[in-house]
Amino acid sequence: MAVEGQKNSAESRSIPSLRWWIGGILFASTVINYIDRQTLSSIVSLMTSLANGISSFALFRFLLGAGESANWPGASKAVSEWFPKRERGLAAAFYDSGSSVGGAIAPFLILPVYFRWGWRVAFVIPGMLGFLWLIGWRWLYYVPQEHPRISDAERQMILDETQEINTAGKSRLRWRDLLRLPQTWGTIISKALTDPVWFFVTDWFPIYLVAKGISLKSGLLAVWVPFLAADLGNFFGGGVSGYLIRRGWPLGAARKALVVFGGVGVLLLIPTIFTVNLYLIALLFGLATFSYASFSTIANVLPTDLYRSDSVASVSGLSGTGAGIGTIIAFELIGHLSDARQASGIHSFDPIVIVAGLIPFVGMILVLLLVRNTRATDQGLVRRI
Repeated sequence: MAVEGQKNSAESRSIPSLRWWIGGILFASTVINYIDRQTLSSIVSLMTSLANGISSFALFRFLLGAGESANWPGASKAVSEWFPKRERGLAAAFYDSGSSVGGAIAPFLILPVYFRWGWRVAFVIPGMLGFLWLIGWRWLYYVPQEHPRISDAERQMILDETQEINTAGKSRLRWRDLLRLPQTWGTIISKALTDPVWFFVTDWFPIYLVAKGISLKSGLLAVWVPFLAADLGNFFGGGVSGYLIRRGWPLGAARKALVVFGGVGVLLLIPTIFTVNLYLIALLFGLATFSYASFSTIANVLPTDLYRSDSVASVSGLSGTGAGIGTIIAFELIGHLSDARQASGIHSFDPIVIVAGLIPFVGMILVLLLVRNTRATDQGLVRRI
């Protein structure tokens, strides 16, 4: 009777669908991240208010980026520990959508503070949000095996699959071992050839409208379209791939179907060079970013599909590095080409938009070629898809 009473007591203290509460706090992390790119660096965000020159400001922002970058590898690892394969895509979409939400709400949160109390206080607010998030994270997050608030049924459901990932009896792979695998390069490329396009859209879309002769005042509503479409695309990619898995599709086929959808869909950026109609441009950009986000969700979930738990964050970090390098190169080239063509009196954006539409398509082809079952799969170095 005592044992039965203890079991019932434990069940009554459990949190229903605890894995989705974990997904929710990962989403909150990404939202805060994009409010001031500050996840796991709230301290740095506070220190930014102490900057007294360009050098100190640049140093603090460099540290800010270094802290921010841990969000996606950490979230990927948490998803691999807490979600079965049929739900991983949707979980990745959930936390990744926080980037669009954070970017959208940041002006409404930060600008009133800036105008009332100045820029230094505007940096303090996101820093404090980071501390509040950290308290919640420390309270909520444990691995499923050790969590005191998980129900027995949910724990068993999670461990039935994740134990298969984590108990392959292999030693942890080093970075140089990971970089020998084609699957790793496919994962890196999936980010390196898609993320720069997203940052181009978010940073240059208003300028593109102006270059088309559209005033920002009349195009203000259209500027929101890529963000909203990307949010929907995140959940479309994660939800549809999970649906296909539940319908009996192999894991690899379900993921690659969304990669193809995304790579082809981003080509819709290219027709925008032939029109100056605001509504048509907004529609095409919206469809393209919807497609990009579907591809991006799969890119985020690939490390959890392919690798054991002790390698997931490493591969996710490598793909994030590839995305960062790709974005730096892309922005240098965009700026140089835009300046050169503007000086010659030629429309500056047409070749940039064409390349932006083509690059994810090339990435799609490479992902299809590289992310596949190989001899490394048979050796247990990566999971079968």
